[in-house]
Amino acid sequence: MKPIMGAYQGAVRDYLNKQKYPLSYLSDEFNDVAAWQDAARAKVRELLSYSPPKIPFDAQVHDEYVKGGLIYQHVSYAQPFGPRTEGILMRPAGRAQPDGGRLPGILALHDHGGFKYYGKEKITSPKALPSIMVDFQEQYYGGRGWAHELARRGYAVFVPDVFLWGSRKINIDDVPAWYAAAHESLTPHGGLMAPEGSDEYIGAYNNFAGFMESDIAKTLIEAGTTWPGFMVSDDMRALDFLLSQPYVDPENVGCGGLSGGGCRTVFLAAMDERVKCSVCAGFMTTSEDFALNKVHTHTWMMYLPGLTNLMDFTDLYSLHGKKPTMVLYDADDELFTPAGMWEADARFRRIYAKMGAPELYRGHFFPGPHKFDVEMQEIAFDFYDEWLKP
Repeated sequence: MKPIMGAYQGAVRDYLNKQKYPLSYLSDEFNDVAAWQDAARAKVRELLSYSPPKIPFDAQVHDEYVKGGLIYQHVSYAQPFGPRTEGILMRPAGRAQPDGGRLPGILALHDHGGFKYYGKEKITSPKALPSIMVDFQEQYYGGRGWAHELARRGYAVFVPDVFLWGSRKINIDDVPAWYAAAHESLTPHGGLMAPEGSDEYIGAYNNFAGFMESDIAKTLIEAGTTWPGFMVSDDMRALDFLLSQPYVDPENVGCGGLSGGGCRTVFLAAMDERVKCSVCAGFMTTSEDFALNKVHTHTWMMYLPGLTNLMDFTDLYSLHGKKPTMVLYDADDELFTPAGMWEADARFRRIYAKMGAPELYRGHFFPGPHKFDVEMQEIAFDFYDEWLKP
């Protein structure tokens, strides 16, 4: 297979071969996990380059109902920039655990999926699930909203839209007309002129949002910040909101997601000490695999300029430290090479062995393409039960 970089692929490989990953825990320099986390997180925080002002939540509940034994709340809260975040809170209708204690919490993170019109709806089962989401859940999630199923196990689960998805997406009316028109010419059947909310419009919007990705990333980098910086900020604020609920146990909170949700899991678990347990599904390989083989299958949301000078992508997730960490790999995942996934798994095992906590890393391979199906979900749920339920 010919390389994306053509005749310049040798330069890319040469540069990768020179990387010593000085902030990997596998470096001879580190033996104390906490000291390593402090040093490495400080550098990653510099690279993220986004520190928005603090503002009140101004939280609102827009709808509340009971479905499938769960209390659903459709909520929103303010952001320093851009539209308000909308999200769905779920908890068992009995609310607290049988012993009267608080509920363990999960921040459930939706995927990228080339589908930005919706976010939170991808992994929930609200009373009004958009019909277009039914097929989406069937393809990637075994036909169910996994966040709903996890809440039924006795968790308080929050599913927020993230930067550029759902309620946080960029609206057509907010960009220059010429810019929208230029992308409209690339959209099948002029779909942005269809009624908003129709399947045709949604498909056209997703194409438009895909075309915008490079321009968004370039704009943020030129301004001195990054897309991952915005993403991590949104997810940390969502965690703040989850922990503000009086029925959530702040000592037992986890996160997880598939694909783009797995990417979000990597960054959030790496950078936020409050995450006790995490599950990354369908989003793990080495930095070398990303650069040499699979850059074309991935979004700008994962690329943090300068990170590879410091550490491998596996090292970033290992900043979660001596906490329960699970990676679920799809053996036939088209987004990664098999060799890259196996090498990532091996690196994690070396890292956690050096930490003296090999039992805290769990890596599982499943047959089939990119997905987080029912079998994988149940293994993830059992993992959360093991570590988050007293």
